Amino acid sequence: MKILALLGSPRGKKGNTYRLIESALKGAEDAGAEVLFIDITEMDIGYCTGCSTCYSTGSCIQGDDYEEILDLILESDGIILGSPVYINSVTAQLKTLFDRMPDVVHCQMLLGKYGFSVSTAGGGNADIVCDYMNNTLQVMGANTTGDAYAVLAEGDEAFGDACRRSYELGKDLVAAISEKRVYPEQEAFHDGMHERMKNLVLFQKDEWTHEYDYWKEKGWL
Repeated sequence: MKILALLGSPRGKKGNTYRLIESALKGAEDAGAEVLFIDITEMDIGYCTGCSTCYSTGSCIQGDDYEEILDLILESDGIILGSPVYINSVTAQLKTLFDRMPDVVHCQMLLGKYGFSVSTAGGGNADIVCDYMNNTLQVMGANTTGDAYAVLAEGDEAFGDACRRSYELGKDLVAAISEKRVYPEQEAFHDGMHERMKNLVLFQKDEWTHEYDYWKEKGWL
């Protein structure tokens, strides 16, 4: 079992969000998983230009690190996302990665995968940012197993609690993958996304040839 953690903090391993990621990966590793960490702020990820080439070919025209990251995501069974709160949202670096992934959304490429999110904030809204990251995983097809966040203004004890929760979430992620855990509310969400994306791909089938072929090969059309 492979668990991949993606950190979107410009402070990297010096930041507090990394400490939550580190705890989560320790939990997953202690539960028997193979773990991999990537600091995406050290990667070359350009802005999406909206050219739609990935819809028709399955590949991006930009010769940067995105394809490598996507391959690692698709090879993983579980995904952990981490970002500090930057003006009530994820960092620009993580949002740039998300914006490169519409093909993943249209093709629901994360179906069958599981994940969760962690965040830290100085004053607040870390819960909102975790919700955003988890929803992003869900719209790509993954099930999410929870979140862990810390507001630094609440002190050391709150941060310690978040680290402990991250560790337990790491262990639980491995359990969820092993048992193919079902979340009825999320399954209903996935069913709705699947129907909408099917209709969208069918509507654009003459131009989005890669995505149309992907859906045909999956037996979804």
